Amino acid sequence: MSQRPDRIDITDLHNPVLTPTQEQVLAFMSANPVSFSEEGILGAAREQTGLSDFGADDFRERLNVWIQSIEEDVDASAVTRFNLYQMCVRYAVTRLRLEDLIRRHPEILDIKIDRPIIVAGLPRSGTTHLLNLVSADTRLRSLPWWEAIAPVPAPEDEVDAAGVDPRWTRAQEGWQQQDAALPYMKAMHEFSPDHISEDIELQAIDFSSYLLEWLAYVPRWRDYYLSHDQTGTYAYLKRALQAVTFLKGPNRWVLKCPQHMEQLPILYKTFPDATFVISHRDPVASIQSAITMSCYAARILRKDVNTAQFASYWSDRYERLLRRCVRDRDCLPAAQTMDVYFNELMTDSDAVLKAIYRRADLPLTPEALAELHAFIDAHPRGKHGQVHYDLRRDFDLAPEQIRERFQFYFERFPSVTVEVR
Repeated sequence: MSQRPDRIDITDLHNPVLTPTQEQVLAFMSANPVSFSEEGILGAAREQTGLSDFGADDFRERLNVWIQSIEEDVDASAVTRFNLYQMCVRYAVTRLRLEDLIRRHPEILDIKIDRPIIVAGLPRSGTTHLLNLVSADTRLRSLPWWEAIAPVPAPEDEVDAAGVDPRWTRAQEGWQQQDAALPYMKAMHEFSPDHISEDIELQAIDFSSYLLEWLAYVPRWRDYYLSHDQTGTYAYLKRALQAVTFLKGPNRWVLKCPQHMEQLPILYKTFPDATFVISHRDPVASIQSAITMSCYAARILRKDVNTAQFASYWSDRYERLLRRCVRDRDCLPAAQTMDVYFNELMTDSDAVLKAIYRRADLPLTPEALAELHAFIDAHPRGKHGQVHYDLRRDFDLAPEQIRERFQFYFERFPSVTVEVR
């Protein structure tokens, strides 16, 4: 790899040169393998919490499809398997605590999630930046990473005298470990404790969403997920939001997940009074960014870095997502919906923000605008370095080879600007 202070060029995607830390992580995980089973995961969650009520049992079928899909991923490294096992236990633990909280406080289910602002858009299309930017408005509720991975505190999670939540401390430790193992990841997708998370973390408590696809090669799960109605999981997302709002308001949320692009009718049915912000970008630029990020992480997450497989899978997956978006976009009420284009967001964020706030019927006060500007000043693009992307060198692909399959998307949204040539 080579880099200047403001440029990161990852030149070893095909044949990674591991750092000593990466070698140590792989060696440790290989020496401590994990095994997957429904009872092993749920039993570990029961043991951690002392609780036993998981709520509706339909999630078990999905958990077992997760397990089967993970077991079929023969190139998943010991690191991936360990991470996925811990993730499954974490979601099961959260589900137990969430159901226990609602059982003790049934009034939670009466809480109104009031006119949320929901961002949907291609992965790697500026949605994370937009989410974090709007979340800087302290009048709105959002989900920082430390809370997303432990939305219901354990009884022992008491804030200390300095006002620090133990969940934040654990998230910080996890972030430091990830940063040590994959130091360039923060330039592509940051997971620091206060970074605002996608609501997909709350959907995953129901063992659904497309999240698993980003963590392993799981075509079985992809096909299962796409062929099953997600109404129940979106209802569980709302249930989780009500519980987290009960713990700490306010109740007007800003949410975001690229997956919403392929679930627009269900998203609207679940949050009928929302403001929907649909983010658009040249799919080639988005895919280029996504597969470079995934292949960089693959040096410790995969036994073999198959760049062609990443490019093929995600080009296909983006097409599926965008075809559903084009099909369903007009199900959203025009008065509650606006399209945001990546180039406009990057060049004139104030104009985009003002339009969003008008659509959301939320005054963009001088105080709120000052908060948003403070966030922009503290988080300039390329804060952790600017990654250099090269489709031809790294994936043996010309941009037009990918772009030709997305002509339908450009026809539907002609304001999308071609970025990669």
